[in-house]
Amino acid sequence: MKKTLFLLLTIAFCSASFGQSIELSAEQRDNLYPSGEIVSRYHNDWTQRHYRDRIKVFKSEPLNFGDIVFIGNSITEKGRDWSEKFGTVEVRNRGIAGDLTDGVLKRMDEIVYFKPKAVFILIGINDLFNLHHDMDGGRFKYDKIVPSPEYVGKNIEKIAREIHRKSPDTRIFVRTVLPTNRPFLKDDILVVNEIIRTNEAKGNYKLIDLYAQFVDADGGLTNELTVDGVHLSEKGYEKWVAFEKPILEELVGN
Repeated sequence: MKKTLFLLLTIAFCSASFGQSIELSAEQRDNLYPSGEIVSRYHNDWTQRHYRDRIKVFKSEPLNFGDIVFIGNSITEKGRDWSEKFGTVEVRNRGIAGDLTDGVLKRMDEIVYFKPKAVFILIGINDLFNLHHDMDGGRFKYDKIVPSPEYVGKNIEKIAREIHRKSPDTRIFVRTVLPTNRPFLKDDILVVNEIIRTNEAKGNYKLIDLYAQFVDADGGLTNELTVDGVHLSEKGYEKWVAFEKPILEELVGN
């Protein structure tokens, strides 16, 4: 029995070392992902449905040990094949359109189980849309409103802290929240980003100031880099990739 257990652990270690996936049983896989009835208190009605759909996709296409994982919302999801963009096979897309920081916290088990080589986090703008839902035309119905931008900043640090605690060899990068062309979000984005900058000193993550690459002179999102004042254009994604490519190349080379 002990020999069998040792052999299984050895296989698991070797698979993790070489970036391979271990075949999981249906029960094991279910335990790594939120249930099909998952409800996140700050999601709007559309995001509740889309979140569940994306979790189904993640479950059918699980991570490999040692992947590089991009965690985020629609800005990450709409990047589609990040491996193709960066020219490496190791980058996996874990973006969910509409997701908030609380939604990310509910889907951490997959991330920490597969012990990624690196995790890149860009999350928080939908929390702020939730907070200012009355200023955005009331298009979505929310069951509960995010308490404050400070809550969002603390949640981002909590995400990084949990990954660091459960997967200490994973390198963690937290990106500052991108600017938008919605004036009512401007000040709160600055608050969240300042919290992200301050919390870097705790040593759980490395800061990537993506905001500074995209902001215009008025504090908005540079027009040629966006399609609607929030989401990125192809030029926006090209700028993002060019900015972060040296980081990815260094990670893949190690």
